[in-house]
This record gives sequence, C-alpha cells and structure tokens, in this order.
Amino acid sequence: MAEEKESKNFIEQFIDKDLEDGVYDHVQTRFPPEPNGYLHIGHAKSILLNYGIAREYGGEFSLRFDDTNPTKEKEEYVRSIKEDVEWLGADYGDRLFFASDYFDQMYEGAVKLIKKGKAYVSSLTADQIREYRGTLTEPGKDDPDRDRSIEENLRLFTEMKEGKYPDGAYTLRAKIDMASPNINMRDPIIYRIAHLTHHNTGDKWCIYPMYDYAHPMEDAVEGVTHSLCTLEFEDHRPLYNWVVQEVGFDNPPRQIEFAKMYLTNVVTGKRYIKKLVEDGIVDGWDDPRLVSIAALRRRGFTPESIKLFVDLCGISKSNASVDYAQLEYCIREDLKPRDKRVMAVLDPVKLVIDNYPEGQTEELEVVNNVENESLGSRKVSFSRELYIEREDFMEEPPKKYFRLFPGNEVRLMNAYYVTCTGFEKDSDGKVTLIHCTYDPETRGGSSPDGRKVKGTIHWVDAATAFDGVVRLYENIVDEEKGVYNEDGSLNLNPDSLKVLEGCKLEACLKEAEAYDSFQFVRTGYFCADSRDSKPGEPVFNRVVSLKSSFVLPGDRKEKR
Repeated sequence: MAEEKESKNFIEQFIDKDLEDGVYDHVQTRFPPEPNGYLHIGHAKSILLNYGIAREYGGEFSLRFDDTNPTKEKEEYVRSIKEDVEWLGADYGDRLFFASDYFDQMYEGAVKLIKKGKAYVSSLTADQIREYRGTLTEPGKDDPDRDRSIEENLRLFTEMKEGKYPDGAYTLRAKIDMASPNINMRDPIIYRIAHLTHHNTGDKWCIYPMYDYAHPMEDAVEGVTHSLCTLEFEDHRPLYNWVVQEVGFDNPPRQIEFAKMYLTNVVTGKRYIKKLVEDGIVDGWDDPRLVSIAALRRRGFTPESIKLFVDLCGISKSNASVDYAQLEYCIREDLKPRDKRVMAVLDPVKLVIDNYPEGQTEELEVVNNVENESLGSRKVSFSRELYIEREDFMEEPPKKYFRLFPGNEVRLMNAYYVTCTGFEKDSDGKVTLIHCTYDPETRGGSSPDGRKVKGTIHWVDAATAFDGVVRLYENIVDEEKGVYNEDGSLNLNPDSLKVLEGCKLEACLKEAEAYDSFQFVRTGYFCADSRDSKPGEPVFNRVVSLKSSFVLPGDRKEKR
C-alpha cells in the first residue's frame, strides 16, 4: 500500500523546490516587527509560521526589530514584543537582531547604488514627490534632480549624513523607472533626513533608511533564505528584489507572501487602540477586552490555544475573515481537560438548611475534573449556611424551571438533596434568605430510595467562602452595529466590562496566582489577573463562557 503523502501548504512547496534545485542549502526565517506598538492576534500567525517553518526544516529562526523610524518606536514596545514571542514558544535563542545594527551596511549599500548611477539626491518636497509620482493610469514625471552627477550625489549624501541639512531638505531616491506600472518602482525614497534620537543608536545618525530599502537589506545581511510577508507586500516584491540585486548580494532571500488573519468585530489598528488607551476607555495595551497578544495572555488565553487557532485558520493566498467564536472555541478546547472545576457564586444569596446541625461542618470529596483523572480531587467544606446564585431561586417560577422554589427539591452539587421551605425579603422586596431542609441520606448527590430530582445547583460554604472580585468581559465594540461608525470612530459597547464585587468564592481559589485558570461550574473559564491580583486577594477575569457557537469543520454537531 502506497504511503499517504503529507499535505503541504504553498510556502512549504516553494521551499521544497528551492532546496531541491540547490537555490539554498538550508532554511532561515525571521519575525520582523516594527517596535511601534504591541503585537496582536494577527502577528501570532506570522510568528508561529516563521518559527514553525524554521523548525520543520531544521533551520534557524530570528527575532529582528525593524527599528528604522525613531518617531514612533519605544523600548516599551521592544520589551513587550520579546515577551510575546517568547510566550508563544518561538525560541530565537541568541538570534535577536535590530535593523539599526545594520545602519552602516545600509549606508554603504546606498553609496554603492549612487556610484552605480542607481540612486540620486532629490530636493523635491514630499508633496512634490507625490505630484511627480503619477497615478495608476498615468506615468510619473522625472525628478528635476534625477540626472545629478554621481560626484554631486555622493557629496550631498555625505553632507546629509553629517547633519548639514534640516529635515525634509533632501531625500535619497532609487533610480528605477518613473513610467513603471508598479508605483512602488517609480524612484522610491530610500533615505530621509530626521534629526531624532534613536532608541538603539542614540544620535549617531540623522538620516534613516526607508522600510522598503531597509527590509531587504536586513534579510540579505542576516542570510535569511525565505522572507515570509503578508499580502500587502506583494506589490513591493519587485523593489525588494531590485535592492538585493543592485546592492549585490550573491544569494539573496526569496520573498513569499501569505494572507493576513482578520478577526471579525475586533479592534487591531494601533491608532485606535492608542486612542482607547489615551482616553482611559481601556486600562492599557493589555486590557483583556483587546486582542493584543499581551491582552489575550492577561485575560487567560494560553499559547496552545493560539497555536490551535492559527492551525485551524491555515495558510493561504486569499484574505478572509475569521469569526471570533473560533478563537473562543480554541481556548475552551485547551482549558477543558486541564482546568479544575470549582464553585463560585457571582450573585450570592444566603441559603440556610434549618434541619442541619448547628456548628457542624463536614468535608466532601469532590473530583476536580471528571474528564481528567490526573487532576485528582479536593476536600470541600459543607455546613448549615451556604450561598447560591440568586438566579437559582424563584418565588413564582415559570414552567420548566427546575431549580429552587417553595416546595421544590433540588440537588446541591456533590452534596445533598434540599427542599425549599420558605424565604425572607427585605423592605424593598428583595430575597435575602432562603430556608431549606436536607435529606441526610442523599450525601454525595444521590438518593438511596431512587427518587430523582431535575435540578442541580452549585453553592459555596458561607463559613469558608471569601469575597472576591470577578470581571466579565464582552467585545469592546458593538457586534450588532459593526466595529466602526460612519465617521470612522469606534462603535463602542457600553457593556464591554462588568465588575462584580462581593462574589462568594470557594476557599481553594484564595491561593490562586497570576494566570492560574479554573472552570467556574456553570459560568465559564476564569483566570487570575496578572496585574490586579494580590496574595490572598485574586481578581478573576472571565476568559470565555462555557457555550460555543463555533462548529469545527467536519463536526456534525455543535460543540458545547
């Protein structure tokens, strides 16, 4: 029987062909973020793709910061990006690089282009350059400085480097083709004057390379073999190839483009997130309502869930949007077998078992996760006074309501059958206390006489439970109305965050540390917040609810 061939994506097929043809004898990839903001879920795809390809082919993977624009770059962003990449498990070892490490080589490459007659110094303003560039249907016009002599270009470029001219006085342009149908090839700017302090090089430079020139230079200097980029760089590929060819690299990298990953009804644009932060609508780039990698980590997502999500989305050449429910499905699938299932009452009302002996406390053995025996069990205290969810009691219930109401018997999860005998209200008519009796023969949640109950509710022991803060998150934007208003502003959801104080939490949760996650039975998955939790005082973020609307391709029924 013939062996079944492994299905490979188009990037792997290109790499296989390059290796087979001897174009390269190894594989080297990189993740090249600009340190001008925090990474989001879309970047995770690029990180895991580049790292995964390097591992698959026994090659090398680097983290490289494209720090060519000091106007927007900060050390804070460098630190956050490193943390994100490492958290996702993309091990770059000692291969941490910066574009600014190669500013000398980039400058030498530009000088080489000038000497070859392939670059010239222009005195046009930015507006004039745009005007001369032409349109998609009309060719551009030659820059009046296009035919400067090589000697004058070298002199001017040297003087630009020496700081003799103010910002905007000159630029260095590649000399390619002003009539090219690809606007990117119409003598693009490759250097600009910017008297700015750089986070890595200080005040050494007052001229900085443009991204489209710097990026291929970095790849080539480092020895990258396959430069994996998103689709918007497809039209820039001819310029990428022109730079590495004209500067003269013997074995230049190959650029391959793939589709970005778009999530429905989320905010990923850096300027929008920055405004949300500055306006105090969110409490930072890692606010759990965002989909920055830092925010997802703080909310309680795991690296494994992100990897599963990226794998499900796949690698393609066509842009497509992915429903946020698919990301939620992935975190449920990851947490379901690994988390302990504990009891937490978010909207508590006290329940008293009148016929339970006063002052008595017992311990019940509770399995931590019925789907994962390795998580073992724990002891849960039980006594006369408990807390239950307010919604688990109704004075006048509708049909098919099987929880507590006067005269009805229910099961207290893992404990006893109880029957409601009455209740008390305050002056506003709010129920403040529920009275019950219990059947001591039903310990563990089953009756020796075989009688059945239709309702099971969770609870916590009033004697050992502690007051906790629980935060319920929804999408930061109104999903029904869409992400943006007609004026381009964000259509914000006023109910994106609900902070519940005075929740009654099972005693074992008190020792939860940052990022510890649990399933709160019947409520969802929750994670101890990494910023606001204190020793003995955890604050819990809801990671995701229990129910899913996402159906995994090939499944016949909805995942619940």
